[in-house]
Formats: sequence, C-alpha cells, structure tokens
Amino acid sequence: MRIVISSGHGKYIRGASGYLDEVDEARRVVEAVADELREIGHHVVTFHDDTSTTQNENLNTIVAFHNDEERDLDVSVHFNAYITTPEPMGTEVLYVSQESLAKKVSKAISEAGQLIDRGPKYRGDLFFLNQTEEPAILIETCFVDSAVDARNYNNHFDAICQAIALVGQEQPPGEPPSDALFTGSGKVSWFGGPDDDGVSASEGLAFIYDYDSAPHLFLNHQPTGTSGLARRLNPAVYYVACRWDYDVTPKEMLAGDQMALVRSGGREYLAWPADWGPHGDTDRIADISPGLMDALQIKTDDEVEVIYPA
Repeated sequence: MRIVISSGHGKYIRGASGYLDEVDEARRVVEAVADELREIGHHVVTFHDDTSTTQNENLNTIVAFHNDEERDLDVSVHFNAYITTPEPMGTEVLYVSQESLAKKVSKAISEAGQLIDRGPKYRGDLFFLNQTEEPAILIETCFVDSAVDARNYNNHFDAICQAIALVGQEQPPGEPPSDALFTGSGKVSWFGGPDDDGVSASEGLAFIYDYDSAPHLFLNHQPTGTSGLARRLNPAVYYVACRWDYDVTPKEMLAGDQMALVRSGGREYLAWPADWGPHGDTDRIADISPGLMDALQIKTDDEVEVIYPA
C-alpha cells in the first residue's frame, strides 16, 4: 500500500498538553509507525506542519499535502484530552467511511498499550476526514491528561506503533488466486536473524545475494560476529522460506517484488520470499520470520498455508 501519515496540529499551532504534549508525541508516533510500515513493504510518506500560524492554515496545509501525494490511505495521528485525571481514559479512532479499519486500529492500540478501547467513532464534522480524497482515519492515541494513559503509552510506545503498522498488513480472507504458482499447507517453524543459531554465522540465502538487492529484509548493520545474510535478516519483517520449484518460480521472480500469503487460524499476512527451505527431513512446509510467527500467534509445528504469489 501507499500511505500518507501526518501528525495533527503543528509546530506553531499546538494541540493538547498535560502529562503528554500532543504535537511532540504525535510526531514520534508518525515516524515510528512509518518505519514499521516500511519494514513490512509499504510505501509511506510522512508530514509534520512546521509553517502554519493559524488553525485554518494548519488544516489546509495538512490536507493539501495528503492530496498532493499518490496514495491508498490517509492517516492523521492525534492525542485526546478531557480533564486532568488519575483514571484511565483510552484510545479511539475516528472515521467517516472506514469503520472497519478504525475498529481494528483502535483494538490494536488498546491491546498493545493496555489502554481502554473506546472503539471507532463516526465523525462527519472533521476537516481532515472530509477533505482528504482517499480513505482516511484519524487516530486519537490516548488522553494526554490521563495519568494512567500517559504511563501506559510511555511504557508500551514501541508495541503501540508496531500494532498500528501490523493492522496495515492484515489481508481479508479469501480463496487462493487461480494463478497461484505455489501453494502448500503443513507444519511451520522460524528462521533467520541474529538469534538463529541453527544457521552458521556465514550462511547466505538461496536467491538474495547482497543487502542492497533487498534492504527491506535486513537489519541496518550486520550482527556482531556474523557475516552471512541469514543472520542479518530482520526478525520483525515478514518473510518466508519454502521448497520452491525454481522451474515454476525462478529465483529472479522470488527475489522480485511479489509477496506470498501466509495463513493460519483465521489470520493471514503478506510475506517476502527470502530463502529455500526447510529441509525435507523436518516434515515442515515452511520457515517464517519470528515476527510473522508472533503476528499469526503460532508456535513451531503449528499449521500454516502458503500461497505465492499473493
């Protein structure tokens, strides 16, 4: 997907403040979520208004930036406020047309941040939701004037941002496409990354030969004491290894820009082909990244289905 995500208000048009400052924290969330989305293959552009001096100018500047970009989804990040309170208040996501997405994002933030889920809220009166030309949601991450919200937000910042991004990775259930070149079902395990002692420190990958050919799959720096790409794989990125038939799915294709679909237990996510495996002796159909294992909420030797290309 192509996503534009911006922070609410601006450098000179400040939002709410309390235990948290809305503008400062919204900017943190935007950049962290964007990084997470890019890691799983989305094209993301971010924006923060550093020029506007009036509220009207601020709203028009933000919306104009969104509408000038080619994208599939618009996201605005805000923080809520009511009254200073020691009580929890929670998270909610505002929408005009995207109720289902708003519900998923609110639930994801709530679970990751230990925040009350206030759910999706229809708001037909908001400039951002009405004037952006693509599907849009407005996230109210938590309440800046709730002591509990602020504490839980600070304690679970990384988890909240990752949870928002992972909602963007979910795919609706459906039948395998008729032109799928590879389908398989069976047991799964995980592989890759600095903690995978099952591969040598120098082990490479079957059809990706250097960092620059697929930087989205890898950690920024080679882990200490290793030299192979298998140990440099970013465990948070969604990737998959299967026993591909190179006559049907050539190496050049697998190393390209088409992703696989990995399903289990009613959940399904897109994943990058990253290697050939697992060995036939394991009686498994696929190895996947630790991050994808977590997202699917499965463990080694649970069942998955893999479809390529998705």
